[in-house]
Amino acid sequence: MKPRNQILVPQPSRRRYYGYGIPGVDLSALAGKLIVVEGADGSGRSTQIALLVEWLEGGGHATVQVGLKRSTLVSEELEQAQEGNILSRTTLSLFYATDFADQLENIILPALKAGFIVLADRYIYTLMARDLVRGMDSTWLKNLYGIALEPDAVFYLNVPPEQLVQRTFAKNTALDYWESGMDLGLSRDMFDSFMKYQTAMHKTFRELQRTYDFTMVDGTRTADAINAELRKKISAVLAGK
Repeated sequence: MKPRNQILVPQPSRRRYYGYGIPGVDLSALAGKLIVVEGADGSGRSTQIALLVEWLEGGGHATVQVGLKRSTLVSEELEQAQEGNILSRTTLSLFYATDFADQLENIILPALKAGFIVLADRYIYTLMARDLVRGMDSTWLKNLYGIALEPDAVFYLNVPPEQLVQRTFAKNTALDYWESGMDLGLSRDMFDSFMKYQTAMHKTFRELQRTYDFTMVDGTRTADAINAELRKKISAVLAGK
């Protein structure tokens, strides 16, 4: 059994993009690790990432966090545009793609080159799932996100819609317009729309999992139980297994 603070030295991995990537980047120089935690709002992503940061930094690893709507280029504009609830599906998709591309080029790649462990609070999978549920073309989306670097590990916190809605109400006492899929016209009732939308998202993630082979994690357990599983799997990634 390894001591609590023993440093696990990340082992080199075979880097590749999902598609055409970003020209001029030496993938062999990216010594860090890219770890993605996926899941719907209310799945416990933020809690798990906070626990992982504490664990990794306690073990001597430098970490960087990225996520949706964190780009200095378009995050504020995207937030303002969403407040009006009038974005078309294509505009919304391109806004998020720009947000991702900016973080990839200016945060993720430099951090990996410096040997950091990058923790992503969602990645292209959420963006693709949202767009697919909204009827966007899958081939177009794969080309759009061909710039994405393939992560070293992806964990999807699997929580059924019935529990998501309970957690959301307990935390916010209200449902979000976009996370309820109200733009899709599924139902005039936001609760009903939320259930239908999250059910569709859950199904789409299952389909994406078969393509991108990420790890499904039972998100209905306690935070400590989930974190113990993530630590074990990430330790194996850092050890090159």
